[in-house]
Amino acid sequence: MSDDRDTDTASESSSRLGRHQKSPSSLTNLSSSSGMTSLSSVSGSVMSIYSGDFGNVEVKGTIQFAIDYVESLKEFHILIAQCKDLAAADVKKQRSDPYVKTYLLPNKGKMAKKKTLVAKKTLNPVFNEILRYKVDKQVLNTQKLNVSVWHRDTFKHNKFLGEVELDMETWDWGNKQNKQLTWYPLKNRTPGSGHEMESQGEMKLALQYVPQPTSGKKLPTGEVHIWVKECIDLPLLRGHQLNSFVKCTILPDTSRKSRQKTRTVPKTAHPVFNHTMVYDGFREEDLKEACVELTVWDHFTLTSQFLGGLRLGFGTGKSYGTEVDWMDSTPEEESLWERMVNHPNTWIEGTLPLRMLLVAKMAK
Repeated sequence: MSDDRDTDTASESSSRLGRHQKSPSSLTNLSSSSGMTSLSSVSGSVMSIYSGDFGNVEVKGTIQFAIDYVESLKEFHILIAQCKDLAAADVKKQRSDPYVKTYLLPNKGKMAKKKTLVAKKTLNPVFNEILRYKVDKQVLNTQKLNVSVWHRDTFKHNKFLGEVELDMETWDWGNKQNKQLTWYPLKNRTPGSGHEMESQGEMKLALQYVPQPTSGKKLPTGEVHIWVKECIDLPLLRGHQLNSFVKCTILPDTSRKSRQKTRTVPKTAHPVFNHTMVYDGFREEDLKEACVELTVWDHFTLTSQFLGGLRLGFGTGKSYGTEVDWMDSTPEEESLWERMVNHPNTWIEGTLPLRMLLVAKMAK
């Protein structure tokens, strides 16, 4: 798994011109979990459209590219030629290490992202690379092409240098001039722009805390029951129905034993799971420190694409006194969790919007 600092390698589909349910687990020792603060993004492809440094570098310059659809190959080609007069991410040395990244929106998964190689120490990079998408023309005509330029930073977040967005629905494929190399001015990313606000769908679920009777000197514990009912309006990838499933992890425990998942429901954006997951070993104080992370995935051949998720907890930003990124529940998520804590032995139901989030990395 990679973070939002993209690797220097080119996309699998780019080319240089002229030359890739488990058993319940115990939370008794949550505070000493080795995975307590271990986080990484789902994948660079999922998170990089949301992550990175925006607004820290003044956007300037232009980019030259051309697009075409090759009917014989059923492929969409984007020829990224060059950029001119880019902003300098390294102000002192007046240079950047730029590369170009493309998405077919609203898809944000790995298959929707392509990127060029990184050009070192230049504000006028020449790429001459073709980024290729295997996509049906009818599907392509429902999407938007997002072309963005980034400065590659090895040790920090990559810096946004500007973007261009083309609506394929209104694109005139019959115009020969539209297949020629064209210069486009790079633009700032507008907060709350359409591709960042695309709905990830919703999840219907219910929670229940069941205290367990104890005897002797043992501390009272209980079980958390998580009933994943269904998902609604999941974002379509690859232009067809999904094969989706839900994973559950109780943070800060990121061990394999903590992970449970539903069955995979094929060929629908509205999967019904009706799957209950049970986690034992919850003390009352653990309910304040733990967080239920539910993530929805699309299974495709040998890979799984992240679609969206939830984090159910108190959203305090801390767990057992340690600051953690994953204790970031939204008000809706926090409300559902709080109602569960305050009403033991009662199913608390809700429908929550899925969102993009950083997913906890499983402890080795």
